Amino acid sequence: MKLSIKDYNQLKTIISAERIKQREIDLLAYASDAGFYEIKPIAIVFPTNEGEIQQLFKFCLLKKIPITIRAGATSLSGQTVGSGIILDISQHWRNVTAFENAVKVQPGVTGSMVNLQLKKYKSKIGPDPSSIHAAMMGGILSNNASGMCCGVAHNSYHTLSSLAFILTNGNIYNSSKSDDYIRFIKNEPKIVNAISEIQNHLINNHALTEKIRSKYKIKNTVGYSLNSFIDYVHPLDIFIHLLIGAEGTLAFISEAVLKTIPDKPFKATGLLLFETIANACNAIESLKSSGAEALELMDFASLESIKHLHGVPETVQMAKNGNAALLCEYQDMNEENLKRQVINSELLKFDGLISKPNYTFNYEEQLSIWKIRKGLFPSVGAVRARGTTVILEDIAFPLQNLSEAIEDLQLLFKKYNYDNAIIFGHAKDGNIHFVVTQSFDNEADTNRYKNFMNEVVELVVSKYHGSLKAEHGTGRNMAPFIETEWGTEAYEIMRKIKFAADPDNILNPGVIINEDKEAHIKNLKSLPAVEEEVDKCIECGFCETSCPSKDLTLTPRKRIVIRRSIAKLKKFQDRIVLNELLKDYKYDGLDTCAVDGMCAVNCPVDINTGDLVKRLRTENHSSIQNRISEVISKNLPLVERSIRSGLKLLDLLPNSVKNYFLNGHYTHPKKIAVTSLTDQTAFLYFPTCVSRIFNNQELHDSELAVLLAKKAGIHLHVIQNNVGLCCGQAFSSKGFEKAASIALSKTIEAIYAQSLHGKIPVVVDVSSCTVNLKHAGKLLTGEVLAKYNLIEFIDSVEFINDYLLPTIKIKEKLPQVTLHPVCSLQKLGLNKKFENIAKFCANEINIPSSTGCCGMAGDRGFLVPELTNSALSIQLGEIKQGQNAYCSSSVTCNLNLSKHTKQPYHSVFEMVYKASS
Repeated sequence: MKLSIKDYNQLKTIISAERIKQREIDLLAYASDAGFYEIKPIAIVFPTNEGEIQQLFKFCLLKKIPITIRAGATSLSGQTVGSGIILDISQHWRNVTAFENAVKVQPGVTGSMVNLQLKKYKSKIGPDPSSIHAAMMGGILSNNASGMCCGVAHNSYHTLSSLAFILTNGNIYNSSKSDDYIRFIKNEPKIVNAISEIQNHLINNHALTEKIRSKYKIKNTVGYSLNSFIDYVHPLDIFIHLLIGAEGTLAFISEAVLKTIPDKPFKATGLLLFETIANACNAIESLKSSGAEALELMDFASLESIKHLHGVPETVQMAKNGNAALLCEYQDMNEENLKRQVINSELLKFDGLISKPNYTFNYEEQLSIWKIRKGLFPSVGAVRARGTTVILEDIAFPLQNLSEAIEDLQLLFKKYNYDNAIIFGHAKDGNIHFVVTQSFDNEADTNRYKNFMNEVVELVVSKYHGSLKAEHGTGRNMAPFIETEWGTEAYEIMRKIKFAADPDNILNPGVIINEDKEAHIKNLKSLPAVEEEVDKCIECGFCETSCPSKDLTLTPRKRIVIRRSIAKLKKFQDRIVLNELLKDYKYDGLDTCAVDGMCAVNCPVDINTGDLVKRLRTENHSSIQNRISEVISKNLPLVERSIRSGLKLLDLLPNSVKNYFLNGHYTHPKKIAVTSLTDQTAFLYFPTCVSRIFNNQELHDSELAVLLAKKAGIHLHVIQNNVGLCCGQAFSSKGFEKAASIALSKTIEAIYAQSLHGKIPVVVDVSSCTVNLKHAGKLLTGEVLAKYNLIEFIDSVEFINDYLLPTIKIKEKLPQVTLHPVCSLQKLGLNKKFENIAKFCANEINIPSSTGCCGMAGDRGFLVPELTNSALSIQLGEIKQGQNAYCSSSVTCNLNLSKHTKQPYHSVFEMVYKASS
């Protein structure tokens, strides 16, 4: 179902057509989120301001069309899928204003981006969910997110200072304005009267009031935040706190001001391994009393699911059946205090402790440990049986009952044959998550899950008086059980709140208030077996923020969602829709993918959707296209000379024509340095094809590299006869693997010969080519592969930092430099070295907080220029003008950035040369 032509035309008068999506590919891409429900909408809209929201609400009320508000879509309970219009705020609501003790945010900015802005004040927001790099503030507020360290004291509810919101009647209020307190009472009699009636009811009902107090002593996001009636008096204060955790069912949150907390700079992180999960639970209280900020529980099944991941600590590797671990972290503003805490912690005695924690103070090692914990949910999903769905539930118990409750839960796993179920979570708060996987292919499968959940509800609510949802929001999967947990009286209060604020029930209907007691087992998502990358993905959305095409077409997650949709359509033989989907997927899924692999960096299980796209591109090539690519690959010297000659002709053209292509920051190709190979040669320098062809500097990098190496007392030899040598990336990124192999083989033969059979390391001048060369073995076979394995490739950034800086002297530091760390540097783990070089060369370093892939992807920016326009749309506003230098380690990225910023981006060699000459 889609909008009628009449309704679509009317909607276009509110929101411009380019910000309305209703193609089948778009509807299916938005039919699912990180949870396990699937509901196809009728349209997706991208409003940019409050006025458009007001008009959209008016339109939807008139047409009786439901609205689901969607931000990062990392929700796990079905909150961001709906059958009406999806209101996507992820693209135009990203403003952040940081203050000394607070921060003002719009709902479309990620939590990590907010914390990045707060770094200058050495503070952060209270909520710290594991999805903070992908979760946006709209969801963090609307789910009352908490996380690893914040507990119940620093969640969204308790750190809220003020809120701006829009009701379905179009009225806008902002609790930071004193006049709005008067306006709210005057203009919203239904809401105010409902709040007053509830207040009076609670005053006269001591038992219910005490129940509310008791239930919020532990984490609880089931239903609406009834504690607001106890904590606040004025109807507007009560209402804005009801919006926290309301999951977009009462109003649209357009802005919030949150109180911040100190970001303690000194941290110590370690893992404790115990004989049993009961031993681990029994240690929690002592560790908590010793000052531990975070205590993350992982049962044996959790540890087993991550043993195969890169960088897993030895403690995890040594775990045996029945063992459990606690990730323990101490934090402090003072380093000496932190060390004392760690020493005191190590003196604590615990029953069943197998391995004492080896606390690390190293930031990179801490990140590695936390990545393992934060990636548990996706990691389990990645190793599940093909075709099964991942279900994550989120419950909390009083801490004194945690051990017994977990044992009972494990018995339920056995009873219902959830053999691969895992348990992990925020043990300090008695908050655990459990993951089960199963298919929903038949009624028996669905009934198994239904009966299991009924027993879980009984266990949590009746036996241990816990919370059915601790921090992930009620959503569709717990809506049928709100009354069970809270009782009929409290549930009727929640119903009164919903229909006073949203009397027409157009805001996220079915989420929180849902009279269907089987809503949690309807619209369940199926994950058919498709391809290796696709099958591992659980659609968590962690990959999306780093994707350059996220605001243009599809994200990695959505590319995978559509691949699954294609598989389903093939199964049901729906050829009409399938053909439409395949046609649109060529551009949205394949052509606009930068294949930069950054999605794998953020993915907990290293899914590289770029590899999938390259393979699909290969499958789409005709035999003629493959033959043409191979001919080009075999004749690269001729191709390169032709391109270089053509580019030189640009200098003969008027500036207006040159500016059309490269905004005046391009000069024709320069000559490559000529050197000789001697006994003193320490390194070879490989001038890649893109650096040989394109140039925007007075001297080529090879000349600069030779001059800088001479200053450092290092003999650097530039590989000669280099015309036509290519790492093959230009072909492999487009899916022409045979052509890539031909080009690469020729290059390896030349490098092998000039490096004296691999004895001399090879410096590569473009970082993306370095990455490609370091992982190019899969394209080679036989003797060439053997030669390749003997060659050591070093990126230019690593070469400069490790070999040149120790001996080069800086003549005069540059006042300021703006850096663009390209994707490849992050994949190589060289960002810190890149920054170190810049600090060596300049007094002030600027890196835009929104820096990401620029979308150039070698030549992708030339072929699909709208990709770079979209990728750089936010970053451009952060780049300072008039800096002394602008720098990245990729010549094509430099050209792209120069074109868009109208500032001359140059190489790392150029930056060092400027400062040392």
